[in-house]
Amino acid sequence: MTVEIVSANGLEIAFERTGEGPPLFLLHGAEGDHTMFAALAEQLSADFTIIACDQRDSGQTRNPDVEYGFGELADDVAALISALDYNKVHLLGQSFGGVVAQSVALRHPDRIDRLILSSTFKLGINPLPLNPDAFASLAALRQELPSSLMEIAAYFFPPSFLTQFPSAADVFAGAQRTPEQAARRARIGAKPINANLAEISAPTLVLAGSADALISPQHTRSLAEDIPGAQFQLLEGVGHIGPIQAPETVAKVVTDFLQSAE
Repeated sequence: MTVEIVSANGLEIAFERTGEGPPLFLLHGAEGDHTMFAALAEQLSADFTIIACDQRDSGQTRNPDVEYGFGELADDVAALISALDYNKVHLLGQSFGGVVAQSVALRHPDRIDRLILSSTFKLGINPLPLNPDAFASLAALRQELPSSLMEIAAYFFPPSFLTQFPSAADVFAGAQRTPEQAARRARIGAKPINANLAEISAPTLVLAGSADALISPQHTRSLAEDIPGAQFQLLEGVGHIGPIQAPETVAKVVTDFLQSAE
């Protein structure tokens, strides 16, 4: 696949597009970029047009050196949807990207067909108290990249998976940021915003991995309980990044949800 660049919302947004069918946008986590979805996009491309994009200060997207939050990131997604001449799209957000996706669903509900929130936390809260030791450790380990790759990966994948597939840690190597970029992104989660998840109107599926060592499945389940009519599914044995660890499993669950009747 070839990275494309489009000008939208004052940015140069990078994305990869593959497949045919209804559009499905993929929003990556805090540590990664759009390349984390390579295996999942391959699984989904027979049924959907996949748009996997880089957020601000991530991958090949270029943005001004200004502060931003989940609202601005949501507006970026809406601007990209418009720039690609789509009316409504399905939206999948992974971890940090799931919080961005919640913000899109609230700020731009007319742009979202169906919503999938994977291994994520609630928009409007500071995530640090959910797992303070882990987040503090990750902040320190980011400063030691690339030598800390495997230590970072241990928070995102079960040990047995990393033993079998150590190259999975490379997802963090490909998204290295300057100290200024990393600091801007780190400040986003520490600035809670007002959000009423009960106002999300898009049909929603919430996914959690039973082996998630970063965001507890119980918290992610409670997110589903706050969104009217949301479905919840627990993926057994899956860690924080299901799209990399278990792309076939995630793709089947996502496809079944997106192709199901209302």
